[in-house]
Amino acid sequence: MTRPPRSDAAAEEVAHAAAAAPDWDGLARVARPCVACPELATTRQQVVVGDPPAAGRPRFALVGEAPGATEDQTGRPFVGRSGQLLDQLLAEAGLHRAQAAVLNVVKCRPPGNRTPKAPEVARCSGWLRRQLELLDPPVVVALGLSSAKWFLGPRTVLAAARGRAHDVDGRAVWATYHPSAAIRFGPNGAPRAGLLADLTAVAATLT
Repeated sequence: MTRPPRSDAAAEEVAHAAAAAPDWDGLARVARPCVACPELATTRQQVVVGDPPAAGRPRFALVGEAPGATEDQTGRPFVGRSGQLLDQLLAEAGLHRAQAAVLNVVKCRPPGNRTPKAPEVARCSGWLRRQLELLDPPVVVALGLSSAKWFLGPRTVLAAARGRAHDVDGRAVWATYHPSAAIRFGPNGAPRAGLLADLTAVAATLT
């Protein structure tokens, strides 16, 4: 797994707290009051820790960029328009969200849904790293460029990384479009078709 960019004291503190969490519930308890990123902590409504699978080890993990407005209100990932489209495309691909872990690289909504800044990604990385250790998904679907860069490195080009699995720390990581891009380019746009194709390819690898 790639190292987070330019770690600082706050990132180290988060990493230490996350590593000490014995289980999912323990991690959620210490993550929810996080104030490592002052701007995000003052503008968010709540930390969106993520959703584990309904039961057992996840068949796969979906990892997006950061919560949006609906996620910030509800405290759950991918429940707004992007989440609704994601659920639809998962179903079309033969996948079930209940069997997945649904996570984000950054757990707090950036103001105006802007792209998370590098220090924010670095400070939040400890939470995601520990989530992956605890849940141990064999397959990860990185939704969007920010997520793809977290797993594959800062020079990642999404178009070049798509369409195949990358071995990252023993996990198969698939980089694909974020559902928000599929919404932005419309039902006949390349991102929606590409996202569905990638999810279908992932489904074919799962046993």
